[in-house]
Amino acid sequence: MGTGTSSQAAELPVRGDEERWTDAELAEVRARLETEMTALGAEVAAAESQIAEGDTSDGAGDDQADTGAKTQAREHEMALAHNSRDMMVQNERAIARMDAGTYGVCESCAKPIGKARLQAFPRATLCVPCKQREERR
Repeated sequence: MGTGTSSQAAELPVRGDEERWTDAELAEVRARLETEMTALGAEVAAAESQIAEGDTSDGAGDDQADTGAKTQAREHEMALAHNSRDMMVQNERAIARMDAGTYGVCESCAKPIGKARLQAFPRATLCVPCKQREERR
């Protein structure tokens, strides 16, 4: 950080029609990411516990419907755990970009993502035009 008038937050890129980031705004986004990471960690732990619990049942006496239902429940828990882990990684990357001073730079075109977009979706790594292009592919 610099002197009292200059901060790391103020150095982050914004679109031409937006105000610079303030330390408080950046701290708020960071706190949201960190709070979400804690919740996601709990979700991953719960899902992994459910998966492990399912592994201990021997399935003796189960008919095909029971086996299918257990398999479907296990796959659902695995998908939830995978999704939560993926979101945690995205949050960690966003925080790392904050620390590196590259938060808000589009990973595709290197233009500003936009402060408003990041405040709404803090994990964003692409500006709206690049994200729309990616979704059309």
